[in-house]
Amino acid sequence: MDAAAGPAAIVMNDVWKVFGARAPEAMTAILREHLDKDEVVKRFGCVVGVADVSISVAPGEIFCVMGLSGSGKSTLIRHINRLLEPSAGKIFVDGEDIMAKTPSELRALRSRKIGMVFQSFGLLPHRTVRDNVALPLEIQAASKQRRFDVAEAALAKVNLSGWGDRYCHELSGGMQQRVGLARALAADSAILLMDEPFSALDPLIRRQLQDEFLALSRSIGKTVVFITHDLDEAIRIGDRIAIMKDGVIIQIDTPEEIVTAPKHEYVAKFVADISRLTVITARRIMEPVESFRARDRSMLDIDRLRKVASQQPLAELVELAAQDAAPLAVTDGGGIVGIVDRQALLEGLRKGARP
Repeated sequence: MDAAAGPAAIVMNDVWKVFGARAPEAMTAILREHLDKDEVVKRFGCVVGVADVSISVAPGEIFCVMGLSGSGKSTLIRHINRLLEPSAGKIFVDGEDIMAKTPSELRALRSRKIGMVFQSFGLLPHRTVRDNVALPLEIQAASKQRRFDVAEAALAKVNLSGWGDRYCHELSGGMQQRVGLARALAADSAILLMDEPFSALDPLIRRQLQDEFLALSRSIGKTVVFITHDLDEAIRIGDRIAIMKDGVIIQIDTPEEIVTAPKHEYVAKFVADISRLTVITARRIMEPVESFRARDRSMLDIDRLRKVASQQPLAELVELAAQDAAPLAVTDGGGIVGIVDRQALLEGLRKGARP
């Protein structure tokens, strides 16, 4: 996708990253001779971190990049704000070519438009929680009162009101991660880059923060690129998921499509143990309203049916059907877009049971 073609928040076109003393020479050979990763190591002693990646992230989207350690996902995210320089390719943020930006323009981009949340929290131990959160505003030379007000508001959003005067070592790991998120929110960046932000936490706290993050992201509408090695987390959080292996993106799709229609053997192995009942949604199994009415003329007043969201998972639909045999009306932003009856549920369960 070309940056000029649409309103994408982030576009990466044919991005490569090669590490090593002979990286420029290796990059030239890769493009000319189509060398694979092993040949690059053998001939040039260089490592391919990202290989020919092209992605487009929509405004307000949560775009998850998932892969095992060494897959290139953390390397990839650091190209979006040019913490790493690509060996080849183009990168656009809100239509602006960031490869053309000067160092001062890059600093402004990072401080005002792109926030980053790290796995390691990145908090300053000699500063209070409030001062950590207010740091981006201090860099922007905001007044002391504004820093205070914005930091307090950001702390409230992450359920840390009243903790501003504490020091970070007094907080639990989950609370420290909330401080890191609050700091990114205080900068009011349109884009958040989150590099495995919850992976260092125990499972219970991790799930709680996932819930809080999802609720918060829906309310503030930020564009998020979320890095994780956990497929369950990616499925739970992402609007779309990119699966990476050896620097290459293997598949980009919705969580539902990743699980039910893997396009690569590597992806199929990842999703083999994921329950389809939690990812197949009402939208996937519903019948169009007119088609349903033509088939069942006794059902005239669909407005009186119980309503379910188009993204509601099959497991929840089955629970509802067990309580009442009547069809369910599927809504998407208010209007009824389809019907799920027992026939549709049975077909959905059949699909969900497929290996």
